[in-house]
Parts: sequence; C-alpha cells; structure tokens
Amino acid sequence: MKKYLSIVLTGALTAWAGAAEAQTKWQMPTPYAPGEFHTVNIRQFADDVKAGSGGKLEIVVHPAGSLMPLPQIKRAIQTGEVQIGEILLSALENEDPMFGVDTVPFVVTGYDASQQLMAKAKPALAERLKRQGIRLLYATPWPPQGFYADKPINSVADMKGLKFRSYGPSAARFGELVGAAVSTIQAAELGEALNTGRVNSMITSGATGSSAKVWETNVKYFYQLDAWLPHNGVIISEQAFMALDEGTRNAILKAAAAAETRGLELSKKRASDAVALLKQNGMQVQGPSAQLAADLKKVGATMASEWEAKAGADGAALLAPFKK
Repeated sequence: MKKYLSIVLTGALTAWAGAAEAQTKWQMPTPYAPGEFHTVNIRQFADDVKAGSGGKLEIVVHPAGSLMPLPQIKRAIQTGEVQIGEILLSALENEDPMFGVDTVPFVVTGYDASQQLMAKAKPALAERLKRQGIRLLYATPWPPQGFYADKPINSVADMKGLKFRSYGPSAARFGELVGAAVSTIQAAELGEALNTGRVNSMITSGATGSSAKVWETNVKYFYQLDAWLPHNGVIISEQAFMALDEGTRNAILKAAAAAETRGLELSKKRASDAVALLKQNGMQVQGPSAQLAADLKKVGATMASEWEAKAGADGAALLAPFKK
C-alpha cells in the first residue's frame, strides 16, 4: 500500500511540475488600442509563441497602456517588473540619437526605403539595447506621417500658434520649428486631448488619426506629407530570455520573424484603409501645397542637420544613401 501511495504521489508531483512549467507567463504592456494593427500583430505573435513552445510560455498582452504607459515600459523590462513590451523606438532618441534615425523628416518617405533604412540601422539599435540587458526582437513601421489641423494649412506660417501634439523628440522638434505650442501626449490619451481642445494639430499617421476618430473633433484637415515612417520595437529582457529552454527561445525567435514580416503588410493595409476611413467620415484629405512642401523641406533639412550632428559619422552614413 505504501509503495502504491508513493507511486501515486510521485506521479502527482511530476504532473504538477509539468503543469507549473506550462503556466509560465510573461506580462507584456503595449501602448496602443486592442484593434490597432500593432496590437493585433502582437496578439498573433503571442499565440505563435504559446503554440511553438508547446504551451511552456504564455505571453499576456496588456494593450492601450492598461498595465503601464509607454514611457515606463523599457525601464520596467530592465528592472524585471515585466519581461517583454512594445515601445516606439524613436521615443528613446533623447537617450541615444540613433534611435531617431527613422524620424528624420523627408529623407526616407516610403515603405521600401524605410525597410532598407531599418535593415541597416537595426544592428546598431540592437547593440545599444543589448548593453542595457534588452533584446530587440522585431520592428514594425507605422504608416507614413501626415499633418492634422483644425484649419487649412498652406504654408508653415499657418502652423504658428497651433496647439500641437507630440509623441516623441522628433515630433516635438518639428512642432518647435514650425512655431506651434507643443504638448507630449501618448496615443492612449489622444482622443481626450483632441476632444477637450488641448491640442488641435499633430503630425502622425492616418492610422493614429482614425483610431482617435479625429473627425469627431474640430480637426478636419489631413495633409499627406509622407514625412517619415517611425517603427515600433518589441523588446524583451535578455535575462528572462536566456532563462528559458532552447526550444522555447527558438519558438520566440521564429514567432518574431513571422511578426516582422506580417507587421509590414498589416501596416501597408492600415495605411490605405485609414486614409479611406478619414475621407469617408468627412475629413479633408490632400497633399501639401507647393508653398507648404517647400517650407517643410527647409524644416526637414534643419532637422536632418541637427540629427547628424548628434548622431555623428555613423548616423550620417546611415542616411547618406537616402539623401542622394
């Protein structure tokens, strides 16, 4: 009888240990709404990791800043509060200018060029994060950035005095150079900021504007500038990653590669769908006037010069092929 009970107990403990292993969970804060394409892509990534690891690792996604706001995510990964998260890479530009390489205005303006730039820049970005104990898994571009306003904009002079929403250092500098009053507002808070009149202009994608239902506010104009294509990065704790078994690590890397490819296609579709949605809801969607384009070219040249001065020779070398 004792031998039987011992066998039963051993089996139970083995089953419990297996179940515990299967229930390993990583918490993943993300800044954007559940329906935004970045979040949709991340949920698929999490599903792929769970399936690929045989259920050993579950990634619990917390969208829309519900666990923590974007500015806290990287630090939370470094301290071990969470194991994985999504950030806007250019939000780290004040830490190192190289993180803003994809937000230098009017240098890289289309998906093909944007992907070429990120392919060249990613090793440098990954190395900088690695020094801080963080692994860059994959990067996904936002659609091209355009300008929203509550009035017609025919030149940079028309932007002066606008209440301008920034989401990072490059956007803030753009606002300063065009004479706007700049406020930094994260995506999760954007709808409220627009509805209360805290801001009445911004440079961002059609995707962000449509997610915020900008047409329900006084902001009725969207200018397709194709100013830049910023990238989100999914990052993880290197320590947490290396603590996993080899099979689970491989499942993460495979899922990340698939997410990067899928994310690009989702971004392209979101770009066209968002512009159609803006038009459908009465927004005035148009390209810049000749005067506005000429004015913004000067703004872009100033920002490129400033960025290269901060980023040094390595940064200038990254941009050089795209400035010809």
